Amino acid sequence: MVLAVLALAAWAFTGIYKVGPDEQGVVLRFGKWVDTTEPGLHYRLPYPIETVLLPKVTKVNQLQLGYRSVGDTRGERGSSSRGVPEESRMLTGDENIVEADAAVFWRIKDAGKFLFNVRDPEATVKVAAESSLREVIGRNPIQAALSDKREQIAIQAQEELQKLLDAYGAGIHVQQVQLQKVDPPAAVIDAFNDVQRARADQERARNEAEAYRNDIIPRARGEVERITQEAQAYREQVVDLAQGDAKRFLSLLGAYKVAEDVTARRMYIETMEEVVKNATKIVIDPSAKGGQGVIPYLPLPEIKKQAGGAK
Repeated sequence: MVLAVLALAAWAFTGIYKVGPDEQGVVLRFGKWVDTTEPGLHYRLPYPIETVLLPKVTKVNQLQLGYRSVGDTRGERGSSSRGVPEESRMLTGDENIVEADAAVFWRIKDAGKFLFNVRDPEATVKVAAESSLREVIGRNPIQAALSDKREQIAIQAQEELQKLLDAYGAGIHVQQVQLQKVDPPAAVIDAFNDVQRARADQERARNEAEAYRNDIIPRARGEVERITQEAQAYREQVVDLAQGDAKRFLSLLGAYKVAEDVTARRMYIETMEEVVKNATKIVIDPSAKGGQGVIPYLPLPEIKKQAGGAK
């Protein structure tokens, strides 16, 4: 009897188990999942009633999509890798074909769901990752996938993948999706490079044209403004001169009506003064007072100067 009690006690003590800090305990009762326990000491019904599985939930797993590393467990894309075209070849949003390689990093989030909700978790992650990446690349043009939006595409693919796995109840957390390489297929890469160079030339020519336009248009507008202002100034000058001449003529007309002889003589004298002011000859009226007794003078220095200037 004592031996039976001791044996029963020993059998009961076999139900004590420990879950490590990097593990989750999945308790099975006759093979059916009934509980998930966190790190620490726990108790279950002794075997064969209940058993415990202890999967590692902090280990980061890596999935290679579109390529396989050869002799390198780090998964870095380099010379020690081979391509898998059936996984990497995808259609972009503008109906071009690219070959996209990606690395997916994931870990177990819920050990019970991971073990019992999907038959092959790693295959599920692979299929879901390929589907998510194809969907995201299919929403973007080829230029975005090749250059400026690679990081955004990777983030969107990670979000889509996580949504799919959550919908499956896979108990998996996707930590990161990395786009390793995105290139056109090898058969058309030369033609694609020619197209890219042509687009670069087109963009350069457009930028040069924009720069020329930005330079010539302001200068042309400035020239137009200058010509307009000069024309307005000339118009005001001509109008002012014409108005001044008209006012002077009206003033002379009023003076002429008051004293015709005096005004006529003054006008004659002013006109003759204007006509002969640059003449080199001096006209003396002999009948005028003081005209008698003037000694003739020959201006030889002035004549010599004029002769020298004529040469």
